[in-house]
Amino acid sequence: MLESHGPGEDRQPVAVKQNVEKVVSQSNVVDESKGRTWIETLRGTFARFISAGPIEERGVMPVSLEDRNATNYTSYFSIWVCMNINLLPITFGMLGPTYGLSLRDCSLVILFFCLLTAAIPAYLGTLGPKTGLRQMIQARFSFGRYLVSVPVILNLATLTGFCVVICVIGGQCLSAVAGGSLTPAVGIVIMGILALLISFCGYDVLHHYERWAWIPALIAIVITTGCGGSRLSEQAPTEPATSGGVLSFGMIIASYMIPYACLASDFTTYLNPKFSSLRLFLYGYVGLVLPSLLLMILGAAIGGALSSIPEWQEGYDETQVGGVLAAMLSRAGGFGKFVVVVLSLTLLGNIAATMYSITLNFQILIPQLVVIPRYMFSVLVTAIVIPVSVKAASEFFASLENFVALIGYWSAAFVAVLIVEHNVFRRGKYDSYDHDSWNVASRLPLGVAALAASALSFALVIPSMSQVWFEGPIAEKSGDIGFEMAFVVTAVLYLPFRYLEKRVYGR
Repeated sequence: MLESHGPGEDRQPVAVKQNVEKVVSQSNVVDESKGRTWIETLRGTFARFISAGPIEERGVMPVSLEDRNATNYTSYFSIWVCMNINLLPITFGMLGPTYGLSLRDCSLVILFFCLLTAAIPAYLGTLGPKTGLRQMIQARFSFGRYLVSVPVILNLATLTGFCVVICVIGGQCLSAVAGGSLTPAVGIVIMGILALLISFCGYDVLHHYERWAWIPALIAIVITTGCGGSRLSEQAPTEPATSGGVLSFGMIIASYMIPYACLASDFTTYLNPKFSSLRLFLYGYVGLVLPSLLLMILGAAIGGALSSIPEWQEGYDETQVGGVLAAMLSRAGGFGKFVVVVLSLTLLGNIAATMYSITLNFQILIPQLVVIPRYMFSVLVTAIVIPVSVKAASEFFASLENFVALIGYWSAAFVAVLIVEHNVFRRGKYDSYDHDSWNVASRLPLGVAALAASALSFALVIPSMSQVWFEGPIAEKSGDIGFEMAFVVTAVLYLPFRYLEKRVYGR
């Protein structure tokens, strides 16, 4: 989005630029008799780079109306496209056959649940330009100044989990190309460092990268499908679909899509609010649905054919997802290996954007961290993600299923609160999100209503869960309907709870 600014405009707000200039000036104060130490030189150089370069220093602070001047609205489409044209939705789609579903059944489940759940993140992203608030800062206007820490912690765990999944997939691909000479652990380190470079810079660099990175990703996926597509028809036989299998796989799709709502407006806060919210919603919705739908179906096809094709199964046994893709491209020789490398790099579009949101969530969780520049948290996140990814890689699909088994439930309850708060209690008025109140507990809701509604919904969510380690009595008869229960029950409970909270506390 660099090109969307006017001549001479800069992403850094005035207050931030003044702080940076202060750092630069301080770094220039040296004792001439002793000369400049290497530490002072490094500090000065780094400060000048931050000041003059494309790095976004602003953290979670609200974006004022005059700073919301970006007009490249199609970036809301391209950032979702880039985050989803990669191996991640293919991997989620490969879980479909594990629930005993045929390719046709998987495709119908993917179609329905993608169309249904993608509307939530696409909608919440439209609030960014109108309010100038990051997604979890918006949540303070329902969960309150302190109790918002609960969903923030859950969101940090979710986003970090996605980063782990992506690093593992990318590392496995790089290992498969090297034929064992490069371990998945080394590949994971490479993926983590590359993602760090993008997320470190921030909003402008991220948008500019996402605008173009999906093109080679699409080409690589088309080549892979062309090389192995003739064998996708060799689907293993399956039993007739059951409601349990359909709804459990639907939960997987929802757990992929709904968590995007917890970071959606992080990518739109600099857009000019004069643009039509409906058009912005459609940009986001199509950007989410189109690549996710097609690539999840491709993943389901690969998963269904896996056991029928010995070389694919062998590649999967060695390096899982990366091994399957390398086997599909084996007929292309050295060029096929190059394509696998490109496929692994396509994941950077997702992990870089996810890490960007994680850096913001740290400052929301511990408000005192606002004084630390946002980009420093990119280094911290990378230091966490890499070792966890190396550990998770040993049993990847088991780790993936256990991870997605939980995130759909809490995120469905969370977005229900935000949607009801905005449309019922704030009546869709964007000016009700007062920038002067975002960090003042006495001017924000107490948050008890939001947290209580979310927590009490689990009285029905838990009996509706169907997981390897637990199956509730409702789920035994219907299949997993946990995320549906979380969304509906939370929305219903929040209405009277919030009315009562407003009446008692007046805010």
